[in-house]
Amino acid sequence: MSATGSSNPEYVNARVRSRRAHLYDDEDYRKLTRMGPAEIARFMEESEYEEEINALGSRYSGVDLVEYALNRNLAKQFDDILRWADGRLYEFVVRYLRKFDSWNVKTVVRGIYADVDRQSIEDDLIRAGEFDERRLSQLLDAGSIEEVVTLLDDTIFGDPLAEAYADYEETDVLVPLENAVDRAFYENLLRGLEFDESSADYREFLQAEIDFRNARNALRLARSGADIDPAEYYIEGGTLFSAGELSGLAANPDELINRLRESSYGDDLSAALDDLEAAESLIGFERALEAALLEYSKNLGHVHPLSVAPVVSYILAKEREVENIRAIARGREAGLSEEEIEQELVIL
Repeated sequence: MSATGSSNPEYVNARVRSRRAHLYDDEDYRKLTRMGPAEIARFMEESEYEEEINALGSRYSGVDLVEYALNRNLAKQFDDILRWADGRLYEFVVRYLRKFDSWNVKTVVRGIYADVDRQSIEDDLIRAGEFDERRLSQLLDAGSIEEVVTLLDDTIFGDPLAEAYADYEETDVLVPLENAVDRAFYENLLRGLEFDESSADYREFLQAEIDFRNARNALRLARSGADIDPAEYYIEGGTLFSAGELSGLAANPDELINRLRESSYGDDLSAALDDLEAAESLIGFERALEAALLEYSKNLGHVHPLSVAPVVSYILAKEREVENIRAIARGREAGLSEEEIEQELVIL
């Protein structure tokens, strides 16, 4: 609909609750991990993905069919939410969905860095943000990361990427570019938004997401070995860290872990922090951050059923379902064991 008119959370949240009831559960994922790509597609055909599987089945098969169906369904779900929403609710949602523009920028940059073919990069794009097909095609056709930065000059990512490009050239690691994209998204997400009593829960959720992102980005920089101050990529809007504190904590990851453990997020992240300390690996920790954010948003949606929280919670849950199914299909194609695949999943 539009950003004009009165907000309509009761109507939109009722529709979203109906959609959420059809998301895959733990038992569905266990079944999928025992299937091959063709079986996964048939399983999807008997669920909310029926329309996409049937429409694409004559052109694609196996993992390709699964991935195209997932991306098309995700875009349709979020287009529906925007079509239902009005007023401030629409403004909140449309801004949050720009996260998929951020995802697509990072996907293209990673693909070029790894010298991945165009089609493989395109398969990973999620067409649910504001970038149109022309913009996405230009990014896919780019021959270098520098060209991507130039193509995005007129977007919210332009200046931050241009500033981060020097750090990328000096270090040859993508962390500065990825952190710059994150910062551009979150700071523009919050810019100009006014929160009242009915949207205070949404602000609380965004603050948690920014805190988690700052922690993850700081640890990535620390583990990359790049001589870059995390304060340069600090995202404003969280409550747990200041820019100066984050710089000091990133230089001493043990202190950063202790700070997280002692924070209001400590209980949710306890197991993940133990794993991080024991294995010195970010992968499990990042999965746990995603799971904690899912749980956090879900709880806010229950506590504030007539706010934007249930909508944002559904967006996160649907995004995670798509990522889980994609990970299973790719893992099965690559011959990974069920246990190896399960380590890639984020399940509450």
